[in-house]
Amino acid sequence: MGSDMAKDRADTEMDRELEDLPPELRWREWMRRIEAVLFASAAPVPREDLARVVGQGVSVDLLIADLGADLEGRAFEVVTVADGWFMRTRPAYAPAVRAAANVGGQVLDLNEFDVAVLAAIAYHQPITRDGLKDIFGKEISRDLIGRLHARTLIATGPRSPRRGAPYTFVTTETFLMAFGLKTLRDLPDREQLMDSGLCAEP
Repeated sequence: MGSDMAKDRADTEMDRELEDLPPELRWREWMRRIEAVLFASAAPVPREDLARVVGQGVSVDLLIADLGADLEGRAFEVVTVADGWFMRTRPAYAPAVRAAANVGGQVLDLNEFDVAVLAAIAYHQPITRDGLKDIFGKEISRDLIGRLHARTLIATGPRSPRRGAPYTFVTTETFLMAFGLKTLRDLPDREQLMDSGLCAEP
């Protein structure tokens, strides 16, 4: 209830329509609002949330496209993940950020086997630990599963309604963000991963 009241208050305090501005300045202000929301958010922001800061019936997609064009040549870009958008530093600047900024908590620091387990979960989800064991020919440690959970790269998936059914694992929005994917459909071709040794034969 508190968050609903906050949203109602924000709606009444903010002039969404900006009718006192000329059309070009109105559009630019809506773009800046979207930029501010994306910049401040730690997770992708869905369309319906962005629609709260612009005029009624205004195309969020067109504003995002114009914002993306406006950011050309700058260190940041707008990317689509799942059903939302977020801003990130362009990959070309990652070495500079790592060299100068305190981003220790954001670095994934995954070894090859961790990535292989993530790939197996992504391609076979929802999957159990036994399913992973079948793929890799060995038990996947609870410690590894715990680390992937702690980094929110995986989550608990659907579980059979029968008593004692094993937990399953699925990848998360954080997984998509970490690997620069919009959706799971953007995963690399399985054959390429098998050739690189990052994904075992099913």
